[in-house]
Amino acid sequence: MSAKTTRRALIAVALGAVLAALATIVVSGGFKGGDELTTHAGSVGPNPTGAVAGEAFATATTGDCLTWSETDASDLEQVECSDEHLFEVAADIDLAVFPGAEFGPGSRFPSVLRFSQLRDEHCTPAVTEYLGAHFDPHGKFSVGLINPGEAGWAAGERTIRCGLQRSSTTGTILPVTNSVAGQDQSKVWDAGTCIGINQNVPSDPMDCTQAHAFEVISVVDLAAKFPGGYPAVGDQDSYLEETCTQAAAEYLGSPDALRNKTLTLFWDNLELSSWLAGSRKVNCSVGKEIDGGFSPIVGSAKGEILINGAPPVAPPPLPEGRSVPTPLPGAAPLEN
Repeated sequence: MSAKTTRRALIAVALGAVLAALATIVVSGGFKGGDELTTHAGSVGPNPTGAVAGEAFATATTGDCLTWSETDASDLEQVECSDEHLFEVAADIDLAVFPGAEFGPGSRFPSVLRFSQLRDEHCTPAVTEYLGAHFDPHGKFSVGLINPGEAGWAAGERTIRCGLQRSSTTGTILPVTNSVAGQDQSKVWDAGTCIGINQNVPSDPMDCTQAHAFEVISVVDLAAKFPGGYPAVGDQDSYLEETCTQAAAEYLGSPDALRNKTLTLFWDNLELSSWLAGSRKVNCSVGKEIDGGFSPIVGSAKGEILINGAPPVAPPPLPEGRSVPTPLPGAAPLEN
C-alpha cells in the first residue's frame, strides 16, 4: 500500500476512534457524600454551591484551570494555568435558567449521552466564543464538560463548566501546561513517542518496549514550506513524502532501514479549518499497516523490533543494473 493510501486509511481509523471516545469525555460522578450536602434556594445565574460540589467547582469561571487525580474528580481543585492541569474553563452555565422541567427541582440526573448533547449544544459555542477563530476543531484540544455529579444534582446544583481538555484516542484526559489560548493547537506528538494499540487500532501513548501501533519519527512545520495561504492536500503530500522519507532515513539510521524492517511510512495532513486557526505542524510516523489498522510492534524502530511477535524479514535486494521505479516508503518490492 502506498504511503498516500495509508495516510487516508489512517485518517478513517483515527476518526472512528475519536468519535467512539467523544461520549466518554464528560467528567461525572459525585463530588461529596450525601451526608455533606446542603440545599440552596434558586437564584438568577450560577449558584454559589461550594458546600454541594466543592469550592473549586463552585467558583470556577472563564479562564480558570482545574485538575484532579481521582476518577470521579472528587478532589477537583483550581490551579494556576502555568501549572500542569486537566481542564481550562471557557464558561460556566446555569441550566436552571432554561425553560421546561428537564433541569427543574427534583429532575433526574442526566445520562452520559445527555451530557454529551449538552456539551455539543452549549460547550462547543462557548469554547468557540472563548478562543474565537483560534480554536482548531481538529487540533489536540477538545471540548469538554464538567457536571456537578449526582450528589450535587440531587441537592439542586444545576451549573456546568464548559472548557477545553486534551483527550487521547481512547478518551483519557492528558495533562496540559499553560493556557490553551496561547498554545499551538497542532495535533502532534514529540518524535520518539509510541502510540499504543488496541485490537489493531491506535490507543494512548506508551513506552516503545510495549506493543504499539506506530512510532512518531518527526514533527514537520508546514509553514517553512508554505508561508502563505493554505496548501492543498496534494501539495502537502508532495512535500511530506520527500520530507518524511528523509526523516525516516535519519531517524532509523539508513535509507534502507524502512524497507528492511518492512515498515510503512505515513504522515498527517492539515485541514483548512486547522490552518485558519493557526495550526501548522504535522507528524511523520512509521508502523506496520494492515487492512483495518496496524500490526503490533514491540521495540523502537531505531533498533531491533518484533512485528506480531517475530523479527521482520527483510525483502530481497533490488536487482542491480536494471531501471526500476523507486518504491514508495513501506511498499513491497517489485517482483522479478
